[in-house]
Amino acid sequence: MKGSSLLGSIAKRLEGKVALITGGATGIGESSVKVFVQNGAKVVIADIRDDLGQTVCDDIGCKNSISYVHCDVSSESDVQNAVDTAISKYGKLDVVFSNAGIIGNRDPKILGVDYENFNRVFSVNVYGALLMGKHASRVMIPQKKGSIIYTASVSSVIAGDVPHAYIASKHAVVGLTKNLCAELGQYGIRVNCISPSGVPTPTLRNAMGGIDKKTAQELVSAKANLRGVALEEEDIAEAALFLGSDESKYVSGLNLVVDGGFSTTNRASGKT
Repeated sequence: MKGSSLLGSIAKRLEGKVALITGGATGIGESSVKVFVQNGAKVVIADIRDDLGQTVCDDIGCKNSISYVHCDVSSESDVQNAVDTAISKYGKLDVVFSNAGIIGNRDPKILGVDYENFNRVFSVNVYGALLMGKHASRVMIPQKKGSIIYTASVSSVIAGDVPHAYIASKHAVVGLTKNLCAELGQYGIRVNCISPSGVPTPTLRNAMGGIDKKTAQELVSAKANLRGVALEEEDIAEAALFLGSDESKYVSGLNLVVDGGFSTTNRASGKT
């Protein structure tokens, strides 16, 4: 009986909290929605893919704990509406996981850079993150508490065969995280980001030519430092769960790199 009670308490690490997750219809966002609900949170999914977002709600089935709102994060009116929807449905907002993002054109060469693509990537990845920070702060400052979490990328700490617009946008997300941390700490608001290595999400697999999940995992694992495990969407969801819960109550300004040690390893050494 004691064991059962203990497991129950561990499983509800977000009990009583309300969360808004952007890009929640697929990939890391979808996994995070499921993990958050399993841990007791009420969750608003914000995405532009209405059919997929509603499907996630239907699949989870907890109608009192989950809802969907259309949201293009590069539109301030959409972001404001998403935050207001969380407040109107559940009365408060404790956690914002600003996860929505795009890769943009895959050509990594500087001669292939064009403004239209660069602007589109920054509109979603950076301006969208800024808007989420703005409107999350609007409701969290009066509460004197809250957790804002961003999805950055391992590309924020390493460089290589990555599109320039994308890598620049993820460096910007880390900078935004730290600056918001410095501003919002006085209000009891924590701001952190997560930098995953190659997670085999639909977005990544499409960028890799539409390959299947197993193939994507094999390609990522072949370059990995940590062997014997493969990075899953759920691993990033668990990182977001930690940063959204009271377990991280004194953690702010952190770029939590989830890459199995890849970014710490000199790839030019130790290989024959």
